[in-house]
Amino acid sequence: GLVATAGTAYVLLERLDWFAVLCGVPVGLWAVALLVVNNLRDIDGDAAAGKRTMAVRLGERRTRFAYMAVLEASYAAALAASFTGRAAAAAVVGAPFAVGAVRTVLRGASGPALIPVLGATARTQLVSGLAMAVGIAVTG
Repeated sequence: GLVATAGTAYVLLERLDWFAVLCGVPVGLWAVALLVVNNLRDIDGDAAAGKRTMAVRLGERRTRFAYMAVLEASYAAALAASFTGRAAAAAVVGAPFAVGAVRTVLRGASGPALIPVLGATARTQLVSGLAMAVGIAVTG
């Protein structure tokens, strides 16, 4: 995420690198998306057990939209990082996994029906992160 990415760059460069900060945002948001959909999957059991997770506090409907918003923000951040002249926008290669997952979530999937969404979200994180890294490596 943001702290790991910017922190690693700081240790290596001995200064704060704003490009590393920008690139850390989408990486962190992909991890957040995984946590959000996991909390959505468990929302009924968590509420019944008295747990006050983010999903329980927001409610099911708002948690579904939060999932979509987090993924949208991750790609917006990757695009913003590309304005530096480096190809962080290559992260959009993973967007098809995100689109399918968001559709499933917005259509009301719940409980075990969200397990494939967890997988799709993990693939989004993996493919988008790798594509962003390759894009940055290629463009320097």
